[in-house]
Amino acid sequence: MNTHLARAVVAVTAAAASVSLAGCGSTEGADAGSGGSAGKEAIKVGLLLPEDQTARYEKFDKPLIEKEIAKFTRNKGQVVYANAKQDAAAQNAQVDDMIARKVNVIIIDAVDAKAIAGAVKKAKDARIPVIAYDRLAEGPIDAYTSFDNEDVGKVQAKALLEALGDKAGSGQIVMMNGSVTDPNAKGFKSGAHFVLDGKVAIGKEYDTKEWKPENANANMTAALSALGKGKIIGVYSANDGMAGGIISALKAAGVSTLPPVTGQDAELAGVQRIVAGEQYMTVYKSYAPEAAAAAEMAVSLAQGEKIDGLINQMVDSPTTQGVPSVLVPGVALTKNNIRSTVIEDGVYTVAEICTDKYKAACDEIGLK
Repeated sequence: MNTHLARAVVAVTAAAASVSLAGCGSTEGADAGSGGSAGKEAIKVGLLLPEDQTARYEKFDKPLIEKEIAKFTRNKGQVVYANAKQDAAAQNAQVDDMIARKVNVIIIDAVDAKAIAGAVKKAKDARIPVIAYDRLAEGPIDAYTSFDNEDVGKVQAKALLEALGDKAGSGQIVMMNGSVTDPNAKGFKSGAHFVLDGKVAIGKEYDTKEWKPENANANMTAALSALGKGKIIGVYSANDGMAGGIISALKAAGVSTLPPVTGQDAELAGVQRIVAGEQYMTVYKSYAPEAAAAAEMAVSLAQGEKIDGLINQMVDSPTTQGVPSVLVPGVALTKNNIRSTVIEDGVYTVAEICTDKYKAACDEIGLK
């Protein structure tokens, strides 16, 4: 992913959380059927998320975006929601449905960034602005908000090297990247290689179809067979779901001392594995600023307002140069900072993490 800094402004999270919408009511009362012409009472936001296997979309992204749209429209905006359940063709049809329902703006997290390009163009032809959310969709998108994907990969890789210590030069790791249809996966992979290449031997590397844990499990089983369970000193896993599948494969192979395994998304199961010492780390991404940025840009674009003051970078997609963007940094979460991240931010309670199964492990690290 090629990015260049648009301006040296305030921190990303501050920009994303900003609530200024100067002049938002200037076009109140216009038709609700075309983007860039609606007043606050008329705003209709189409929200299209990619799947429901990863916990984040239904638990965090959807309610957070709905909350922010309500805030920015004084509880008068409407969110029209659909989940594609990992079906790119279904998501294309959902865009058609949003156009037919005359939404003013679409926020879309693409199942397949390339396959969605035609649908994005249809929306643009219907004068409906499109915001790429979390994944950089192709086509004529108007704005983009996500996490700094290359930086996420670097955070994961640095944590893995720290966990390996002196072992980094004496064994091999397995790299379990995400789906090739997800442009974010390319960024994670690039950032990870930037840190890992030349520091540790990569014995096997996989691009995991659809990010599915069962596919990661199968890949890890193959890696164990090819390399030998005693030769794998660590595993780079691009997210928590796959980390779960990887750890299951390691256990099934009889690996008694698990190597450090990375992750991403701070899913509850991932955090619990970290507490238990099965997974080394995850990348905690605060979804609130990402959702706030998407909502604020959506409301502004729906009313024909400029978003220059909201963005902090310009990003190039394969089809569109200089997309106005808000990129949010991620944080390495280990057992040492669970309280100061997901608990303090209200993502999980101690009780949710420290169930009976994990209570002893929680007590051991002072999580009470």
